[in-house]
Amino acid sequence: MSENRGPGEASAVYLRLKALFAGTGSRSRRAQKREEDPTASRPFGSGRDPRGVGDVVDALAAQLGWTSALAQSDLLERWRELAGDETAKHAVPDQITDGVLVVRCESTAWATQLRMMRSELLAQIAERFPEAGIESIRFQGPDAPSWKRGPRSIPGRGPRDTYG
Repeated sequence: MSENRGPGEASAVYLRLKALFAGTGSRSRRAQKREEDPTASRPFGSGRDPRGVGDVVDALAAQLGWTSALAQSDLLERWRELAGDETAKHAVPDQITDGVLVVRCESTAWATQLRMMRSELLAQIAERFPEAGIESIRFQGPDAPSWKRGPRSIPGRGPRDTYG
């Protein structure tokens, strides 16, 4: 049958076990490790202040080496502010390769005019977008039509030899 144990016996067993294990590792190993490691993160400790999302993204971009690519895309996006409205209507930045900004112009006259403004544009780029790494600017006029048809065309007179 069942024995009827009183509440005193349960508390006595509890107090006895508590006394036995109080001096030994009653805490978990994780808690012991936290106490021993002085570099462990603690809530409300130093360096635990909340930071803005922009600061976190900037730190991540710097850590991963994305600052140059982000600055270059920002430069391409803000070309209108950099060059002016009238110039931006006639000249569009095409690409950035090996520190060279390639700008495609509507006409050869615009390409020539912008070549004369090259040093001013480079100074503005260096001031506003220093992380972009732009070393020079190349202005291209419109492409002339090509009579070349594909990579296996042969040299010669071209389409004129079939006339007449």
